[in-house]
Amino acid sequence: MRRILIWTTGFLLFNFGLGLFVVFGGIHTASGHWSSASRAPLGIAPDPQIERQAIIQVYAARAFSWRGYFGVHSWISIKPPEAEHFTTYEVIGWRVRHGGQAVSASRRAPDSRWFGSEPRLLAEFRGEEAEVAIPRLLAAIQDYRHNDEYTVWPGPNSNTFIAHLGRVAPELKLDLPPTAVGKDFLDTGLWARAPSGTGYQLSLSGLLGVLVAWEEGLEINLLGLTYGVDVKDLSIKLPMVGRVGF
Repeated sequence: MRRILIWTTGFLLFNFGLGLFVVFGGIHTASGHWSSASRAPLGIAPDPQIERQAIIQVYAARAFSWRGYFGVHSWISIKPPEAEHFTTYEVIGWRVRHGGQAVSASRRAPDSRWFGSEPRLLAEFRGEEAEVAIPRLLAAIQDYRHNDEYTVWPGPNSNTFIAHLGRVAPELKLDLPPTAVGKDFLDTGLWARAPSGTGYQLSLSGLLGVLVAWEEGLEINLLGLTYGVDVKDLSIKLPMVGRVGF
């Protein structure tokens, strides 16, 4: 019993320290009102008027307000060949709270800030192979089974949605960050392919699980928090903080 108490105390103190680092290390700032937060693009995404081939891009940015201390919001932007614009697909919680569907489709720029937070490009796919993958992705978006529900923790949420699409299009080799809380919430039971398609994972309702894959490495999920080691990229994965590379 004493050993369990020591381990539990150590676990709580370790995560409390990670939280303090995120708050005081400037990783995320929760100040400001959503209505005045910047949604301007960063210039990462190609101009669809110039780049005519098919393009798929996946981004993630720190979530708005206090949620950003714990995790990110992720989305996917798709441009079929010769299309004049990208269509950005993402899950937004307030839509469900107001009686709508979780999945949103809009023309917002793929690389636009998420209410002030700068996005990071996680995966990109162009050309003929992207063109082949787009119909599969659009069908998976249409058939997303959690379109009428949303839960910040442990899911289903925006990261659950993007992880699902990664499994549909393993060509993306999507390696979601450890701060993508909800990515381990499976809609296929206890067992599924990893979002990158390069391995497999076990997960109990997104609260407890393990993932082993070439792209993601080894990840342990405890209460929705991800701890892991990525040998391929020589980095460790920590909740709240994210990936720490060597």
